[in-house]
Amino acid sequence: MQDIEPYFNWRHLYAAEEDDRSPFFGRTYSEFEFSQTIYNFYIHPQWDDFGSRTLYMKILFVDYEQGYAIIELIGEWNDAIENDIMTLRRDITDVMYKEGIHKFILVAENVLNFHSSDDSYYEEWHEQLEDEGGWVVILDMPLQSQHDFKRSRLTNYVGLLDFPQWRTLKPDVVFQQVDNWMLMQLK
Repeated sequence: MQDIEPYFNWRHLYAAEEDDRSPFFGRTYSEFEFSQTIYNFYIHPQWDDFGSRTLYMKILFVDYEQGYAIIELIGEWNDAIENDIMTLRRDITDVMYKEGIHKFILVAENVLNFHSSDDSYYEEWHEQLEDEGGWVVILDMPLQSQHDFKRSRLTNYVGLLDFPQWRTLKPDVVFQQVDNWMLMQLK
């Protein structure tokens, strides 16, 4: 897991630690000191700890004018024991929402497991964003995690989209394609 780095090809466009509106403003990173773990497996030091013991993230891009953020996740998304959705909501997305972000793209190709609890945080998030014309879409979640996500009926509140070519595109193009897909889902 230590070899899996957050996507870095947009670093010249956005860096959360340099954005004074970001929850990670002012953070410093080591390229060589591996200190964070997921179940005793070290992860790359560029991932951001947001309060979960099993899930880490990286804000890849934010556009305040368009009101969207692209966030990459790694680890185990565990709502049953860790209540990761509450931590993600309260400590990250609610902070970003206050800054005008109401559309969230979560890249979950490195989310190895998903364990659900109830859907109240997802329902609340959906209602909050819906008032602003916003949404949450999860990209490229592995099939086993998608199965558990769908079984919990969380797709009532969050979109799931397979979009493996996202890395070959600029962030504004990724957003436009996901936004267009969401518009099609609403019809």
